[in-house]
Order: sequence, then C-alpha cells, then structure tokens
Amino acid sequence: MTGDANWGNQNPESSLAPEQNNSKRVVSITEAARLNKVTRQAIYVAIKQRKLRATKDATRWTIDLDDLEEYKKNKYSRKKSMYEGELLFDNSKGFYSINQVAKMLNVPAQKIYYATRVGHLKAYRKGAAWVVQIDEVKEYKQNYLDRRTTVDQIVS
Repeated sequence: MTGDANWGNQNPESSLAPEQNNSKRVVSITEAARLNKVTRQAIYVAIKQRKLRATKDATRWTIDLDDLEEYKKNKYSRKKSMYEGELLFDNSKGFYSINQVAKMLNVPAQKIYYATRVGHLKAYRKGAAWVVQIDEVKEYKQNYLDRRTTVDQIVS
C-alpha cells in the first residue's frame, strides 16, 4: 500500500469521477471517503464490519452509490441517538446536548459541564448522555452569562 491518493484505482484519470461499471454507478474507497467526508480507513472498516456493502474486483473495492447512500442514512450520529424509543436531543421539543448548548451560548463545552456540576445549569442524564432543556438554558443565560457582562461593564 502506498500513500498515493489514487491507491487502488485502476485508472488514475477517473479518480475524481464515479465510474460506470455494468450500467451501475460505483465508486472506489477513496471516492466514497471523499463523498462521505471521512478517511479511506473509515470506509474500509465499515466494509469489514459489514456496515457498507462493497465488492472486490481482483484488488480493488467498488461501492455502489445506492449502497453508499444507505450507509449514510444508517450511519451513527449523535443527533439520531435514541433513549427508550425517543430522540435524546429533540431540538423541536427543547432538548439539547451539552455541545449544542455551548455553541448556542458561544462558550466552551467545559463551561457548560462546570455549570451543571455546580448547579448553575440543570441537566438530566438519559443513559450516558446529558440533556439540557431550553428553559434551563435561557435561565442560565439570564442569571449567569448576562449578569457577568453587566458586572464587567460596571467594573470598566
């Protein structure tokens, strides 16, 4: 195996475009990785774990684009995490993860974890995840983050 980006391709000129093979649209591992925005190794592992269907033609893996789309739909995502049949972080119902709250408030995630630990922000465990309700986020922002800005203005 070489470090070449076209490793495994029979025709280097076609490394950026999907090939036509037996009237099916197929891609190589390299192309599938680029389309999925992951490494080639991640695609290879998905194939070995039978999470992604692929065929090996002599020395080269080919992946049907329909199979790649199916893999994308079923791929693990924190946003799709379920607990007891319900979405963990259902934003439409006001449930957010620690990282989502940190992005909303434009603060580091560690600050949110600290706020939950000392009791400034109420969060609830669902399985292994921390879930924060939007009302708690608003209260925390009003009582602690906005207050900090006011104190900083007074000191200046």
